[in-house]
Amino acid sequence: MRNRLHTIVNHKAFQSTVIILIIANAILVGIETYDSIYEHYSFFFYLADRLLLWLFTIEIVMRFFSTSVRSFFKNGWNWFDTIIILAGHLFTGGHFVTVLRVLRVLRVLRAISVIPSLRRLVDALVMTIPSLGNILFLMGIFLYIFAVIGTMLFSGIAPEYFGNLQRTILTLFQIVTLDSWSSGIMRPLMAYNQWIWIYFVSFVLVGTFIIFNLFIGVIVNNVEKANDSEEDTDNEAKQAPATAEDVKRLEQQLAAIQTELKKLHQPSKE
Repeated sequence: MRNRLHTIVNHKAFQSTVIILIIANAILVGIETYDSIYEHYSFFFYLADRLLLWLFTIEIVMRFFSTSVRSFFKNGWNWFDTIIILAGHLFTGGHFVTVLRVLRVLRVLRAISVIPSLRRLVDALVMTIPSLGNILFLMGIFLYIFAVIGTMLFSGIAPEYFGNLQRTILTLFQIVTLDSWSSGIMRPLMAYNQWIWIYFVSFVLVGTFIIFNLFIGVIVNNVEKANDSEEDTDNEAKQAPATAEDVKRLEQQLAAIQTELKKLHQPSKE
């Protein structure tokens, strides 16, 4: 029974069906934001939500019985899916209507656990978190230095951007995102001093092109590691059924050889 469920759960048609249900759930949640539509068809939305919830529950149960308990809960994505489904059953209405509608949106995140490429990407981002500590610390140092310098230089010229340390940090964060930093901040200040561009360009070079490239490099490295880890897991999963089939084939061949040997050792009736 477990082997049959394992075959069904890992079949492409089953996974495609789950993805279609997740997309349908996302579309329904999006339509619910239109009050004019939701008020007229609220009962339909309720029935559709209950149906999708129970279909997702059946899927989780099938995945649970298709493997051992230890293997199921060893996977963090299974914990994530189970918690979302259980929360959907607990917060069914009444004072929890808002919570329930939020949980419907969170079900869309289940696409990450179903689609392998998205799962590998998120795993890579999680692996990146410890490595980003030093990069964030380095970026914080440069941000603080440039914030203090900017406050000292431009607080009297542009107090709305550099009036105090907090405003300067917020302004520098805007500059790092390259959001209207040249036309909105730098060029108006250049009317007071034409050499102001040195401050802004140097910060963009350090903050955007150097620090952000470090972020990208770490993320790309961990994406490659996640892909290698996923491939190793898939290879192990594929090797297990093949090994069992090989054992059965060898047993059949040994049985045939033993039968032939018995025939050879039997005395001839002549």
